[in-house]
Amino acid sequence: MKPLHFSLAIICFLLSFSGFSQAEAKEKRFKIHTVAFYNLENLFDTVNDTTKLDEHSPIMEINADREGIYKKKVNNMARVISNIGSEVTGNTPAVIGVCEIENRDVLVDVVNHPLLLAKNYGIIHYESPDARGIDVALLYQKELFKPISHSSHEVKIYDDRTRKRKQTRDQLLVSGELDGDLIHVIVNHWPSRSGGEARSRPNRVAAAKVSKYLADSLQSKDPNAKILIMGDLNDDPTNASVKEVLKAKADKDDIDLKEIYNPFENMFVKKGYGTTAWRDAWSLFDQIMITEPLISKNDDYSSFRFYKAGIFNKQYLTNKRGRWKGYPFRSFSDGGFSGGFSDHFPVYVYLIKQVDVE
Repeated sequence: MKPLHFSLAIICFLLSFSGFSQAEAKEKRFKIHTVAFYNLENLFDTVNDTTKLDEHSPIMEINADREGIYKKKVNNMARVISNIGSEVTGNTPAVIGVCEIENRDVLVDVVNHPLLLAKNYGIIHYESPDARGIDVALLYQKELFKPISHSSHEVKIYDDRTRKRKQTRDQLLVSGELDGDLIHVIVNHWPSRSGGEARSRPNRVAAAKVSKYLADSLQSKDPNAKILIMGDLNDDPTNASVKEVLKAKADKDDIDLKEIYNPFENMFVKKGYGTTAWRDAWSLFDQIMITEPLISKNDDYSSFRFYKAGIFNKQYLTNKRGRWKGYPFRSFSDGGFSGGFSDHFPVYVYLIKQVDVE
């Protein structure tokens, strides 16, 4: 089965790209794929794993109709994933990183949901040492993305008083071919702000250093490596972990080889957009950053290049009433299932590549 060339995606791109004359535009055609990230907010199964503290997950604290609630949660996750990017590409994400999942089994349930089954998603997942059992993973359409290698990388952080190691999520590195182009994806879920932003800041700086090390290692082998760093960072684009460790920049025209572009920084700084909210303040913790080779130079789209980034914040994903009106419509609140989706909005980027006109 060959990748589809969606006319809607082609039209959307041509209309927005003023550099083409009408004659040139008629001769250009593009493939377009969505690469996304989504915090699935406590996607745990209903089985008590005695090796983890999963009994403290929201669903395990619910006594009535736990199986029914789990099925609703899975349904909600599949619905969102099936919608991300579809209005432009006509397809679900080619690749999507996820976090706050308990194990591989819950992802098997999601990708086998009727809304996603035909997409034939593969799963790359490792068990992390996180005390609650929270992991990251990558889902990919097998027809569009061909994994070549994958590995899990630990983040070592320590309690500032006892100096004992704190267990947190590993980072996932996946290399593979997206519709023929080699890309590398680093999936993150950095340590939380528990104890306060300032006190917990060194933990996220440590996580950022792991991501930077992985990116540097890839670039030392190939300076033109196309790398996407994605995840729930528990930090905004302006925090030290992103700006000082990753050295991510907001202006793609200012990105040199081996540097990182963060398309979400201007969304946060100039527009006030966010992916999660707390106490009447928005944060943009969920981000996807890219390295310079994914940025088009001189309108070169002979291989996949970045086109556009966005936050998937459709109305059905937001609270409609009450004190949390406008916030992400989360799955669990006040000790029960609220019927929602996640306390984070998903994020995505579109990658495009010019194809020959037949």
